[in-house]
Amino acid sequence: MPEGIDYAFGRPSMSALTSAGIKFVCRYLSHSPSKNLTASEARKLTDAGIWIVVVWETTAKRALAGKAAGAADATDARTQARACGMPDGRPVYFAVDWDASSGQQSAINAYLDGAASVLGRDQVGIYGGYGPVKRALDGGHATWAWQTYAWSGGKWDKRAHLQQYSNGHTIGGVGCDYDRAEKSDYGQWRVGATPGGDDDMALVCSLGVDGTQVIDAGTNADIKFTKEYSDKHGLHGENGVSVAIATAAYWVNADALFELGGLAPGTKIDVAWTRVKDDGTFIDDPWRLTYTADENGTIRDQIGGQFGVDATNRLRMCVYNTSDQAVTVHGCLAKVSLLKY
Repeated sequence: MPEGIDYAFGRPSMSALTSAGIKFVCRYLSHSPSKNLTASEARKLTDAGIWIVVVWETTAKRALAGKAAGAADATDARTQARACGMPDGRPVYFAVDWDASSGQQSAINAYLDGAASVLGRDQVGIYGGYGPVKRALDGGHATWAWQTYAWSGGKWDKRAHLQQYSNGHTIGGVGCDYDRAEKSDYGQWRVGATPGGDDDMALVCSLGVDGTQVIDAGTNADIKFTKEYSDKHGLHGENGVSVAIATAAYWVNADALFELGGLAPGTKIDVAWTRVKDDGTFIDDPWRLTYTADENGTIRDQIGGQFGVDATNRLRMCVYNTSDQAVTVHGCLAKVSLLKY
């Protein structure tokens, strides 16, 4: 699942965040401008492809102040979040930032009820340790949950959308805590945008070849995949030629097992992952390797690669037959995973 961080004072650079593999950040809304998310920061995070989650916290025990306080804080949180570009319908987490006892839960619940009277129950989240998170969820006072390892005694509520699992770290010179998403939708957003469901998940396509394919001497041809093992995202197309058709910018992890035959022993053949334009025009071979036929005139091997594709190109698998003999594709299994960046 996606890894993220939360931080208050200081702002890591976008390059530091992306270099660290950060997919989302949890940022503050409050009455303290110095630690708050700003519209400028939200725009930079969005442009860098980083998701945003917001949490309201003024003082650690503010949630003991009751229903009226919850309503007032939710009103201010909504105003601040909208000013930063948060779309309607996204939740705000409200902090319970201490080791809250069961005897304090009624006041906490009242505070959350006050927030719900402004935002709606489906947009109210709680941040805290295991006890207050569990009790708030059990009582229906919060819909979203971000649990910290602190004050949790090693217990995790499986309903929590986010887990804060380690603190005291530094990225780009800024102190931060480590978080991880436990659900595909954990309340994240970008300026004017909500997750489409697969934004943080790899799109996977598994394909195969039925029968054989002959590639004439001195020619090159794309392998035609005729069998789909898994392709619920519709990546495969163009009469079987394209392994993956992307609709946005993705990192690709491609891997294939193949068998070529009909060659003289020692014959060298190139196999490549190839990028082409929408109209089939060749762009480049981001991953190309040379293979040698064994004593039986057969090549059984694997080709893997990691590279990028975007909405302007297609991914194919090409055999370059520079020999004076026809080569036969006896089989091929390919698996391609695409992860948006």
